[in-house]
Amino acid sequence: MTERQDQNLKEKLTKMQYEVTQNDATEPPFQNEYWNHFEEGLYVDIISGKPLFTSKEKFESSCGWPSFTKPVDEKVVAEKVDTSHGMRRTEVRSHDADSHLGHVFPDGPGPEGLRYCINSASIRFIPYDQLDEFGYGEYKNRIKDK
Repeated sequence: MTERQDQNLKEKLTKMQYEVTQNDATEPPFQNEYWNHFEEGLYVDIISGKPLFTSKEKFESSCGWPSFTKPVDEKVVAEKVDTSHGMRRTEVRSHDADSHLGHVFPDGPGPEGLRYCINSASIRFIPYDQLDEFGYGEYKNRIKDK
């Protein structure tokens, strides 16, 4: 990333959004925008705008961060071994923007048993009734079964 691109991000994002996405920080649990948010819609990468998760895959995990069972497509996220903080975890990054999203753990519900624990600061929520307006209309059928 060039200095100019980095400066543009600093101007576009809040301090927390920048620290999470660019410096692999973690926001406080239970003190973030989407940890307890269950409206129907789509969660997109705050940097690239690429769809990441739908509300249909969001679940209450009691961990203090938004949790999902799977991304909208396996290709939208990249996984990386994270050995920081004296433990071995799997970091989840946005494939296109290479920004830090959170981590994935093998303790979730559903057939895959995964919990994508994502920082609210790395995503933006698009409500179901605004998907067409923001250019994400094709994801409607993945949120509500018709």
